[in-house]
Amino acid sequence: MSKRVELKNHQQEIFYFRLRLAISVGFVMVLFGALLVRFIYLQVVRHDYYQTLAESNRISVVPIVPNRGLILDRNGVVLAHNYSGYTLEITPNKTKDMEATIDELSTLIEIAPRDRKRFKKLLAERRNFETLMIRSRLTDEEVARFAAQQYRFPGVEIKARLFRDYPFGEKTAHLIGYIGRINQTDVEQLEENDLAANYRGSDYIGKTGLEQSYESELHGTTGVEQVEVDSGGRAVRMLSRTPPISGNTLVLGIDAKLQEIAEQSFGNYRGALVAIDPENGEVLAFVSKPGYDPSLFIDGIDPESWDELNNSPDHPLNNRALRGQYPSGSTIKPFMALAGLFYNIRSPSRTISDPGYFTLPGSSHHYRDWKKGGHGSVGMFKSIVISCDTYYYGLATEMGIDNIFNFLSRFNFGKKTGIDLEGETSGLLPSQEWKMKRYKQKWYAGDTVSVGIGQGYSLVTPMQLAYATATLANDGVGFKPHLVREVRSPRSNESRLIESKPEFDLKLDPAHLDLVKRAMVAVTQPGGTASQAAAGAPYRIAGKTGTAQVVGMKQGEKYDAGKLSERNRDHAWFIAFAPAEQPKIALVVLAENGGHGGSTAAPIARKVLDYYLLGKVPQPLPDAAGDEGEEND
Repeated sequence: MSKRVELKNHQQEIFYFRLRLAISVGFVMVLFGALLVRFIYLQVVRHDYYQTLAESNRISVVPIVPNRGLILDRNGVVLAHNYSGYTLEITPNKTKDMEATIDELSTLIEIAPRDRKRFKKLLAERRNFETLMIRSRLTDEEVARFAAQQYRFPGVEIKARLFRDYPFGEKTAHLIGYIGRINQTDVEQLEENDLAANYRGSDYIGKTGLEQSYESELHGTTGVEQVEVDSGGRAVRMLSRTPPISGNTLVLGIDAKLQEIAEQSFGNYRGALVAIDPENGEVLAFVSKPGYDPSLFIDGIDPESWDELNNSPDHPLNNRALRGQYPSGSTIKPFMALAGLFYNIRSPSRTISDPGYFTLPGSSHHYRDWKKGGHGSVGMFKSIVISCDTYYYGLATEMGIDNIFNFLSRFNFGKKTGIDLEGETSGLLPSQEWKMKRYKQKWYAGDTVSVGIGQGYSLVTPMQLAYATATLANDGVGFKPHLVREVRSPRSNESRLIESKPEFDLKLDPAHLDLVKRAMVAVTQPGGTASQAAAGAPYRIAGKTGTAQVVGMKQGEKYDAGKLSERNRDHAWFIAFAPAEQPKIALVVLAENGGHGGSTAAPIARKVLDYYLLGKVPQPLPDAAGDEGEEND
């Protein structure tokens, strides 16, 4: 059987070989073409972008935090400044076992439980690659001890930082405020206002007081350093530096010694004091008692301290001068008298007979005067001096709530004063419209009676009452109150004065003003409700005492402080300006649950006036006693 022989087609094999070779060459060429295109794209088209990335690996941009501006009183006394100190800081992403590291660190440097709690709070809020402080204000010995053992603690380092210090502590806490760590809310606000870039590297921002309201002046401008680094991230050399610009210095109208005397004069009383220069609106003293230690908040307050402050029955965090709302009591009477004269409802010569109570026409309800049996025949001058309630019950009723609202609004009652602090409240000047909106009820005549003596629905803040008193002292010309008098640049030493312009001129009748002012002077003379507190003063004081009820009394029931708990006793007020002929200072004192204005609030004011006008610290005054009017005011 013969074998079949198959012959190869060499031509066909060569053809396929060449085809495969051409495809392979083409494929390789396409790959080389793609690489060439990619190379051109990276080296030509995207050259600038990748050069920037390469430079960023070689060059580190480090923000330089500016020094925060100082806060000084009118005489150059430092109220807030910075000092340098050492901190112990941990970078979380460089630390394998955080708890073990902290435990080991505590054998070298004291780390209290509050430090651990604060650190854990920061750890939850911040990014892992940021350094977080676990201890601040290290001593030189602690720094040396850690430096010798630093090799054992990767991700832990000592840093030098600036700290904020408040030399007067709680005496200026509500005025100066404090700074605190920047939180997420702060970040969002900075980004919204396009300020985030200027806070790179910054840990702190103003939270309350002047630290908050003048943050833009105090923070300064962040600087930048460009540093060349090696592959290990270590600095090799500095390439360029744009220095930071320190924040501006704030110079206040506050007199630090006056502030200190005012705060100390309260003793154990809670309350507020605001003193103003009536000629320009500068605030001379601003006290809210009790205060708090602002340094507690700088690095983040620990839970125990927060609970102690927040749950205290004394409410030390409440800015009473700015936010406290109280019945004005009899301090409203000089303004009510001006209103009666303004509307021609009462003349200076008209008198009323005071039987010790007032009765609305058609009613059997008695609104009692503070003095049982009354004051007899009372005119406007005498009504202010002895603080006759019956006179003002009748005056308010004749005037009506609409006229009361319209006139007192002119003195800025029921409105914010616009002082350069955040968080001010507006008090309450009631009206028919307000009551209908708030309670869905009409206004009754009995509501007006109580407003006439600063009770009922009406509420004021000490700041508002101080503004109104300064306006009265300045013959009806009102200057907006302000704490900062000058902003000073530390770089150029140039100063920018805060202009004091009149906000309004009430154009009150000089004869009306003269009557009310003379009566207020008589309040501090023998027979007046503040005579003992003003005794022996070499200058004349115009003042008015006030007592604001905390709890209401039943008809016919006599007020007896001894039967009430301390916090249910009346508040004590005193408003004043001096010298009466040409006022240089107007002030308001509120002593919470202090009882009578003449015996509690007025002596505090006297100490402040003596220092400001005479340049000396007055001796403690004896308790005022024996004045006829002090039973009420």
